[in-house]
Amino acid sequence: MSGGAGSARVKPRILQGMRDFLPGQMILRQRVMDTWRGVFERYGFAPIETPTIEYLEILTGKIGEDEKLIYHFEDHGGRPVGLRYDLTIPLARYIALHRRELNFPFKRYHIAPVFRADRPQRGRYRQFWQCDVDIVGSSSPVADAEAIMVWIAALESIHMPNFVVQINHRKLLQSLSTYAGAQPEQAQSIIRAIDKLAKIGAAGVEDEMLRHGVSDEAARRVLELVSLQGRPHDVLADLRERLAGLDEAQQGINDLEQIFSYLRDMGADPSHYTLDLALARGLDYYTGPVFEAVVEEPKIGSLGGGGRYDGLIGMFLGEEIPATGCSLGLERIVDVIEELGLLPQPEAVSKVLVTIFGDELIGASLALVEELRRGGVPAEIYLGESRQLRRQMEYANKRGIPVVAILGPDEVTNGTVMLRRMATSEQEAVPRGDAAAAVLRLAV
Repeated sequence: MSGGAGSARVKPRILQGMRDFLPGQMILRQRVMDTWRGVFERYGFAPIETPTIEYLEILTGKIGEDEKLIYHFEDHGGRPVGLRYDLTIPLARYIALHRRELNFPFKRYHIAPVFRADRPQRGRYRQFWQCDVDIVGSSSPVADAEAIMVWIAALESIHMPNFVVQINHRKLLQSLSTYAGAQPEQAQSIIRAIDKLAKIGAAGVEDEMLRHGVSDEAARRVLELVSLQGRPHDVLADLRERLAGLDEAQQGINDLEQIFSYLRDMGADPSHYTLDLALARGLDYYTGPVFEAVVEEPKIGSLGGGGRYDGLIGMFLGEEIPATGCSLGLERIVDVIEELGLLPQPEAVSKVLVTIFGDELIGASLALVEELRRGGVPAEIYLGESRQLRRQMEYANKRGIPVVAILGPDEVTNGTVMLRRMATSEQEAVPRGDAAAAVLRLAV
C-alpha cells in the first residue's frame, strides 16, 4: 500500500497468541534448532517435511477432547481442511502414504510450527514450534529408551538444568482403574483426571473422578497407587505384587523395567529421568510407554511430551505399525534459556563490519568484505550514508557486531587491515591475508 491520497491506513497488529521475533530472538531460536539437528542426526534420525495444512479428516478423531483446539476452515474449493495440531498425526499419514518408499524401522525428525486455538498464556501460544523425533516400525522397548535418550541429549546440549523426563505406561494406567474396581467405561475419564494431578492436586483429581461417576473407594485406591514414590525398580516391584493377575499391568511393568535398564546401559544421568505413576498424557492415541520432560525452575510447565502410539498409523493404513517418539516445545524451552541465561544471545549474525573510509576506498572495502566471506566469516559492509568512522562504530556497537575492520589509505598501501574488538576497544593491524582468521579469533 502506498499510503498516498485516497488509501486507507491499516493499523499494524498481530493475532492473539501469535508472535513476531526480532533478529536477536531468531538467532537464539535458530541456534537451539541447529544444535538439536546435530543431536538428532547423531542418533541416526533423518529429516522430513509435511504440509502445514491437511484434510480435516486426517486430523480429527485421534486426539480426544483437545480436538476442539484444531484450527479448521473450508478452502476456496469448499474442502474441509485444518492446520496441523501436532507433528505426529501428519507423520502417521506420511507413513501410510509413503510406506513402500521407506525402510523400516524408520527414524525421522521434524522441526516445524503447529497451531492450536488455545487460550494464550506464558509459554503457551497459538502458533508454536515442535521438535519431534520418532521411530516407526519397532515395538521394542529399546526404541522407547532411545527416544528418551535423544531427549536427554538434546536438553543437555543446551545446558538445561534440573530437567527430568517422567516416564509411565498407559497399560499400567488402564490397569489401575481395574484394580480400583472402577467400571471399564470409566477408565479414560480416570486417566484424564490423573493427568491433571500436578495442576489441580489430589483433591481436584478425586472430585473430577467423582463427577464422572467413579465411586469414592475406587477414586481413593487410584490416588493411592499413583502417589507411590521411590526408586523405579522398587516401585515397579511393589506394583507387580499389588497388580498380580492383571496381565495388562504386568506387560506395562515389563516394558518399564526394560526401558529403565536400557537407559542405565546407555549411561543416562539418573537425575534426568524417573518413574511417575501419575503421568498420563492426555492424547488418546498413546498405547504404551508415555514420557514428559519438565523443569523445576522456572515453573513453566511441560517442555515436551511423547510416547508409544502403535495404533495411530493403522487408522490410515488398515494394519498396525508400531511407533514411538517424543516432541520438545521450542517456545517454552527458549523462554527458560532466556530467563536463566543458559546461552549467549548475540544481536547480530555478522562477526565483522567493514567500514568505508571514504568514497575513493569503497572498492577496496567491497573487495575486503568478499574476501572475509570467502574465508568463512559472516561479514557485512557499512551501508549508511555517513563516512564518519564514529558513526560506523556506533552502528556496529548497536548491532552487537563484535569486530570492526578499518581499511584506510595507509592500510591499503601496506596490505594490512586494522581490526577493532568492540568489547575492549583494542586494535591490531594484521596482514590482509590473515584477516579472516584474525576476525574469528577476536569475535569470540
